[in-house]
Amino acid sequence: MLTGIEEVDWASLGHAYGPADDVPALLRGLASDDPAERETALDGMYGAVHHQGDVYDSTLACIPFLLELVADPAVQDRGGIVELLTSIGGIELDADDELDELDPDDEEFIPAANYAMAAAAIAAGADVFLGLVEDTDPEVRLAAPCALASLHPEPARVLTLLRERLTAERDTEVRLALVASVGRIALRHAGLRSETVEWLAWLARAAQDPGLRLAALAQLARCAPAAIPDDVVPWVTELLEEIRAAACTSTGVAGDAGAGGDGGAGVDAGADCGRALPPTLIGQVRELLEEHSAGRPAPWTEELLRTLHSALDDRVDDRIALILTQLRSPDRWQRSDGIWLCGGLIRVWRGRYEEVVRLIGEQLHDPDPRLREAAANFLERLFDVGGPAADALVARLTTGPDGPGAAQGEPGGLDGPGGLDGPAIPGGLDGPGGSGSPSGSGGSGGSGAPSGFVGRSGRDTALLALARAGDTRAVPLLARALEEREVRRELLYAVDGLGPAAATLTPLLRRRLAEVELDEQLFDRASPLLFALAAVRGGQAVHEVLRVLHGAPEFRRDWVRESALRTLAAFGPAAREAVPELRRLLAAESASVATAAARALWAAEGDRGDVLPALERWLRPGSSGPEWCCAALALGEIGPAAAVTAPALMPGLTSRDLWVRVRSATALWRVSGRAEQALPVLLAAWEENRHARVDIAECLAEMGPAASAAQLAILTELTRRRRHNAREGGSGSHDIHQDEKLLTLCRAALARMERGAL
Repeated sequence: MLTGIEEVDWASLGHAYGPADDVPALLRGLASDDPAERETALDGMYGAVHHQGDVYDSTLACIPFLLELVADPAVQDRGGIVELLTSIGGIELDADDELDELDPDDEEFIPAANYAMAAAAIAAGADVFLGLVEDTDPEVRLAAPCALASLHPEPARVLTLLRERLTAERDTEVRLALVASVGRIALRHAGLRSETVEWLAWLARAAQDPGLRLAALAQLARCAPAAIPDDVVPWVTELLEEIRAAACTSTGVAGDAGAGGDGGAGVDAGADCGRALPPTLIGQVRELLEEHSAGRPAPWTEELLRTLHSALDDRVDDRIALILTQLRSPDRWQRSDGIWLCGGLIRVWRGRYEEVVRLIGEQLHDPDPRLREAAANFLERLFDVGGPAADALVARLTTGPDGPGAAQGEPGGLDGPGGLDGPAIPGGLDGPGGSGSPSGSGGSGGSGAPSGFVGRSGRDTALLALARAGDTRAVPLLARALEEREVRRELLYAVDGLGPAAATLTPLLRRRLAEVELDEQLFDRASPLLFALAAVRGGQAVHEVLRVLHGAPEFRRDWVRESALRTLAAFGPAAREAVPELRRLLAAESASVATAAARALWAAEGDRGDVLPALERWLRPGSSGPEWCCAALALGEIGPAAAVTAPALMPGLTSRDLWVRVRSATALWRVSGRAEQALPVLLAAWEENRHARVDIAECLAEMGPAASAAQLAILTELTRRRRHNAREGGSGSHDIHQDEKLLTLCRAALARMERGAL
């Protein structure tokens, strides 16, 4: 076993954390009789030797020994080793954009050749995987098909083997893995695609097992999207019902049996070892997966439907119809899967989601707390799109399990200010990296301070969803939340969508701001309250805002000042008491503070001759991009009264910085109405950076007929199915809201153009 391992100079090789002299122990650990040692060793391989998918020289040196371990039937848990080899050898170089960007002099540089050599080395020994399709260990049989499809140099031979093995295999999940691997071969090898697609189409119709038919249909959709039948929705609906009925028959329980229980969640590996084990990432993932599938009669349907949805791509109507089928199912697992699948759909694709949202709202009353939580978490990201679920949210908050009297959630971590749930500071300069949005929390973390903010409770999540939907029934519920000891910060950021009805919250917000301690946590604690007071135009709170402005500590002082000044600007003439302080801050060294002071001073008393010059000083050669943007935004808010500053804005139209160009063009239009100079800049930026489109569309809507040259760009945007800010592999809590805002602004701009043409 592991012959020649001592002959390798491991200390001269490296992995993610330095010299690889610890690798022999990891390899031996993979062959251990102790399950805890095997898990720790596999975790170490992924954590260091194959860190985040990287292939080091030590990774290459491990390949012969890993293949030897896989070939030895006495080694336990070989399925995990097969998966490790599949990952090491299966990296597609063309898809890894970062490889060509690495600096050879960088300590973390990994030659692209390493990945090719890894694939070649594993392919050379890939015959070892052929015998694993009949291994006695089902976990090995589960991992082997993907390894063969990804790594074996003879795909036609593998294809024949996998199809033949399907007739003998009895384990459901292994059979599904065989079908998935056949589909993988078809995608990787165009010469085999035609016969494979034909076979998958036959299997989707002829297989007796409905799960196998669903798997074949999902792979058929991946390999030949054009061949997806028009009746795919009723077809899948029928298959899901067959699967559910078969599962109920085999288990003797209804689809909703065990709702709310733990379903026999996974047991800790090593529980029989009589000792505490250090947690491993692999172990945690395994436990999460076991918990997720515990009690599910057919857990594999989730992945099959995810594959099918991915293949359907922009067939949004079909995907919505499939989700509606799941949400109407008597099987709570199907309804849960429908919620998660819809989350991936709605954040990327535009569509008619009213009925989907309404049905997800109905899940708020399900006996299963996990299903209720999934529904509430989904709804909180929808903003106006969540309107159809408003009645269900109100019912949950007033009469449901998380209504009045429900236990408060445990204090939890804080979302960093200006993060996913906090609005970015416009033109901010002093945050890390000049991003315009401070990062890091520094909050109370459940310290018990009266002005602290807590983590997510079921009630707060539902209330946040209701407030973001703009439903004024959230106002009295927010008032009740503000009376409590701690308040979730995102609830305060949601106040701005509630309109004049939220003005009744002013006394409570004012009191809480007065209780905030003027310490290094001031920004995290005061900023949400300041934002909410600005949203409700709570001018009665000038004294409390000035207290924060004057008492800002050195730590994040400019962030605190900018937040307070934005709030005073929202108060307008009601903030006259603050005028002396505002005049003093016009000369601040921070552009974000000085320009915020100028905006507040203008709002409080209008032009006294000092505001416009204070803003123009940031529109001079040598000003940074963020400084220029701060001033341009402020001038744009002042509007035509700042027309004399138009010449100072002109140089910004030709800046190399896109955001300087956008801010300058929008400000130029707002102060002078020079559409002929502003519009070409805005249209160029529209095409250059999709993330600027919301700001540009807002300006185009103001221009009306003067923006007629933008009509084609707006019509094109309105016909796109994909959201303008959709990102692969991630999303922000405001992404859907921002895209819906873009659509609203585009429609408004188009309507004004059309009216002007009449």
